[in-house]
Amino acid sequence: MRYLSKQRVYSICYKILKSANVNNYSAKAVAEGLTYASLRGIDSHGLRLICHYYHSAKSGRKNINPKMNISKKFPTLLSLDADHAFGHAAGSYAIEHGSKIAKKFGICAVSVFNSSHPGALSSIVSKVAKKNLIGIGFTNADALLLSHNSKKPFFGTNPLCFVAPKKNKKEPFCLDMATSKITWNKLNILKKNKMKLDKNLAADINGESTVFPNLAKSLFPIGDYKGYGLAAMVEILCSILSGMPYGPQLLPMFTSDINKKRFISQFYIILRNDFVISSKDFIHNIENMSKQVTNSPSKKNSKVLLPNHPEIQFMKKRNKTGIPINKELIEEINYIISENNIPLKTL
Repeated sequence: MRYLSKQRVYSICYKILKSANVNNYSAKAVAEGLTYASLRGIDSHGLRLICHYYHSAKSGRKNINPKMNISKKFPTLLSLDADHAFGHAAGSYAIEHGSKIAKKFGICAVSVFNSSHPGALSSIVSKVAKKNLIGIGFTNADALLLSHNSKKPFFGTNPLCFVAPKKNKKEPFCLDMATSKITWNKLNILKKNKMKLDKNLAADINGESTVFPNLAKSLFPIGDYKGYGLAAMVEILCSILSGMPYGPQLLPMFTSDINKKRFISQFYIILRNDFVISSKDFIHNIENMSKQVTNSPSKKNSKVLLPNHPEIQFMKKRNKTGIPINKELIEEINYIISENNIPLKTL
């Protein structure tokens, strides 16, 4: 296992994408997103995806120079045709434009279509907190979530993310979660490491729990039918609203023909925090709430945490020790660097 600084990880991601002729805006957005995820311990959506993203850019699945186009029928409701851009770039573009509208009118919603996998949603939605705004993000995905009372999946893991600013531009309140108990990327990591799953995380072909990743055909939702319901809600906000493919109509990320586009949808809501009380009072209230929660009585040898606290702890640690990268990923990255004469030192 090697450890790389966040600057090194960003440089690797950016230069590999640029070698595939990805435009500067997209390369920066993806490199930032992957570095952000790895730094926060979300390894399933971090550096390990760079090789797949490189090949998807070279194959034409991702548009390396998209002409993203925003239109609107109503002042605060935008639609973004992402032109099959990298999902990180499409989401960042939506957030940038939506934030300007929200600052002026108080709220903005952006429907994003003809997109691709946006990685960790928090890497995109957290940007609004730096503008002292509240943000909510959603994305759909290919069918992996076991339907309630079914043997088969229909909806994707369909994650959602909510962020709210805190004082002095500290790390925001941030909830970033899939509607499944585990992501498929994490399952693939366990499969590669030949590790077993805990029970009731994944289901086999008959819809029954399995501890063997190689037998998994779907993932169990959080909260049983409630997580399944949340996934359906996200699907409506993302694909149904924008008229895009949904559920089983979407191509799987890793196992489908990499030459074919995926037509992923995203949806964002951005709003001001001062339309009832002042922004100062909002920040004061969220800080007080956070202190009251974390100072409440805890179980022995544990602490009461809020969403984002574990990721902040990962960030502090990895800023010091570096981001871990295993031998297999080192070999994949070194191969791409060497074969394409990328101006990077091999790892």
